[in-house]
Amino acid sequence: MKYRVVPKTGDEISTIGFGCMRLATKLGRIDERKAEEQIRYAIKQGVNYFDTAYPYHNGESEGFLGRVFSDKSLRKKVKIATKLPPWSIKKREDMDYILKDQLKKLQVETIDYYLVHGILDQDVWNRMKGLGVLEFLDEAKEKGYIKNVGFSSHSDLKTFKNVIDDYDWDMCQIQYNFMDENIQVGTEGLKYAAKKDIAVFIMEPLRGGSLSNKVPKQIKELWDSSNIKRTPAEWALSWIWNQEEVTCVLSGMNNDNHIRENINTANTVEPNSLTREEILLVEKVRDKYRELTKVPCTSCGYCMPCPVGVNIPQCFEKYNDKYMFGTMNARLMYEIHLGGLIGDEVSRASLCIECGKCESHCPQHIEIRKELKNVSSEFDDVLGRVLNWVGKWVMNRKRK
Repeated sequence: MKYRVVPKTGDEISTIGFGCMRLATKLGRIDERKAEEQIRYAIKQGVNYFDTAYPYHNGESEGFLGRVFSDKSLRKKVKIATKLPPWSIKKREDMDYILKDQLKKLQVETIDYYLVHGILDQDVWNRMKGLGVLEFLDEAKEKGYIKNVGFSSHSDLKTFKNVIDDYDWDMCQIQYNFMDENIQVGTEGLKYAAKKDIAVFIMEPLRGGSLSNKVPKQIKELWDSSNIKRTPAEWALSWIWNQEEVTCVLSGMNNDNHIRENINTANTVEPNSLTREEILLVEKVRDKYRELTKVPCTSCGYCMPCPVGVNIPQCFEKYNDKYMFGTMNARLMYEIHLGGLIGDEVSRASLCIECGKCESHCPQHIEIRKELKNVSSEFDDVLGRVLNWVGKWVMNRKRK
């Protein structure tokens, strides 16, 4: 395993970190046996950074990690990171309560890396400062509850720089991939933090899997045109690791093959090792994706749950699929997953009442209400109703 150093701490961090927002699941809950097996495999391969947060897996991720790392032989090999959720903070005391709860769940006396979670904009940051978050971080460090301090950001570049300049951070975490080079904080933000000796950890390197799963034909043809053969995931990850300012790339890994592939790729890429031809190819792929993608959703789930039951990430996934892979299959999948053909729960876009709750939580700043109208216009039409009726008729026939 290759490692990169956090400048202010001297910690050697594996170039790939294990993101714990998308652990293996079974029947809607963490599949603890499988997830622990995958974590132990990753540690054996040299992965030493595990990133979780208070809300991940409906609040179960931290407790699960606590049980896994109660094995002291494992705990001494890793750094654990978790986060303070601004949306749950109403007063200064809430910070203390949540940190205490996290220490209990994780079964640790000290959290290695503690982040202010998901700063979306300047208003969020101003509110947290006004509630005393910087003093809270200082006190928590002084008492030994947390060791190193950082923040994760989905803000614009200006807000990001303001946050960077407001505190002596050890690290930060940003969304970054070849599609987001100039989105959110982008490359300029990456370099700004690195110049201040702040380690930069990368989230959403594959945009929730959209850069590696179900690759459109046009994209596959571009990748295949290279004499150097890599999978789409390997291309995307290599592009990030090629940049010397990156400390660690977090991957939400829950598939054995993906875990092996990501770790193998991490072991092969050095900073500034891609050729100009390789970089130009990635840029061609980026431009083609931009032509095809309608909604820049990463399926992070921060917009959920919807108060009226719309499955927002899946609505956008099927909408994007239509333009990438073809109309009828996307329509069919929309009806199967969102129209109540599997189970009786309907979660289609037309249910939206435009309350706007989702938009305030979206890291991508998507105009969700507007885009759901587009999804509904595309799928919730006469053809959609016919497909749904036929599908239910077929399902009922099979039940008989």
